[in-house]
Amino acid sequence: MTDAEWALIEPHVPVAATGPLPRRVRDQFNGVLWRFRTGSGWRDVPERYGSWTTVYSRFRGWVTSGFFQGLMEALIAEAASRGKVGLTLVSVDSTIVRAHHESSGLAVAGETLDALEQALTEEKGVPLPQQQAVLRVMRSRRRTPPPTPRRFVPRHAVGAGPGPRKPDSAGPGAA
Repeated sequence: MTDAEWALIEPHVPVAATGPLPRRVRDQFNGVLWRFRTGSGWRDVPERYGSWTTVYSRFRGWVTSGFFQGLMEALIAEAASRGKVGLTLVSVDSTIVRAHHESSGLAVAGETLDALEQALTEEKGVPLPQQQAVLRVMRSRRRTPPPTPRRFVPRHAVGAGPGPRKPDSAGPGAA
């Protein structure tokens, strides 16, 4: 981080009531940035930023104090005062936006699909089969629920039962 960047950030770093900023707070802040920039674990933070436990503890303290939210608002206000606020401040990277595993398919109830088809027919004035295909929605067969798995229960847990017999052995009640 450059000295100019740190000059913008430093006034917003929370200070304990007991005194000034700790000696290595800039290094620790850089350690937090390094950790998130690389996607590494906390234990992989290089020693030049301080002990990883200290960097992590400092990060947790900043999170609970609301430091990062306040810093973002202050930096946006600073950019606005310079006339440099725009959509360039927004960044969404698809490599970090994860979809839930169930988002891979669309499940629509039959009644909902019928209503959508009816609305599309009314809007276009043409029956659905005659319209140009833009999006294909297929009705899936109803899936039967998976069978309930059987649980193994040891015989001794339930009580002594007859159990399997060996061939040519007398059954219970044999005299």
